[in-house]
Amino acid sequence: MTIAFQFALFALIATSFLLVVGVPIVFASPEGWSSNKNIVFSGASLWIGLVFLVGIPNSFIS
Repeated sequence: MTIAFQFALFALIATSFLLVVGVPIVFASPEGWSSNKNIVFSGASLWIGLVFLVGIPNSFIS
């Protein structure tokens, strides 16, 4: 169980890093938002899902 938790936590950290770097790049590029809107929304949805995926097992492990 702790290996799965650690993998989910690593995925959350990696997704957070990619969103912190990628979203400003999308907004700064010309025509970036209109062409990359779906990728940003998918990344945000993945991040929200990972928050819940990490938070629920954390209540059992801690």
